[in-house]
Amino acid sequence: MDERIIYSTFETPIGKMLAAASSRGLCRLCLPGRRDEFWEWTDRYCDRAPVREGCDDIIRTVKSQLAEYFQGGRRTFAVHLDLRGTVFQRSVWHVLLQIPYGSTATYKDIAVALGNPAAVRAVGQANNKNPIPIIVPCHRVVGKNKKLVGYGGGLDIKMKLLTLEGIKVGEDSIV
Repeated sequence: MDERIIYSTFETPIGKMLAAASSRGLCRLCLPGRRDEFWEWTDRYCDRAPVREGCDDIIRTVKSQLAEYFQGGRRTFAVHLDLRGTVFQRSVWHVLLQIPYGSTATYKDIAVALGNPAAVRAVGQANNKNPIPIIVPCHRVVGKNKKLVGYGGGLDIKMKLLTLEGIKVGEDSIV
């Protein structure tokens, strides 16, 4: 089957998002204010595949499941993923998928899970390149001492997502 990318934008309680799917699964989810990154991402990872606006079953599923998540009714996502990145990045993203709803992990926890406790910064960089935030829950990663640090969508969105999941965070935990 020839490669193709279909994308759609939609409103959520945190703002307008963009979802993109290949024939293999959801390949990109852009947080509010980050939609321009989609075109850079397609140039890098889609090898000149045709990209068009539209909607398919994968995108309909993602929109529906995200709506349920934002309403507090969904704790896990059931959608095929087409994760595109380096081998190391994909290994980090697979560890992120193991962080349960309502829980957090530190960058160090993830480095240890990967068998390389010294890779904390590399884990942070891979976390930052996560192409499918929320579903691959990079928002659940916190700094040492459980401090809120960096998030591609901004710390305000990270705090909203953690609060939605019942994770207690306070202003004093932001770095």
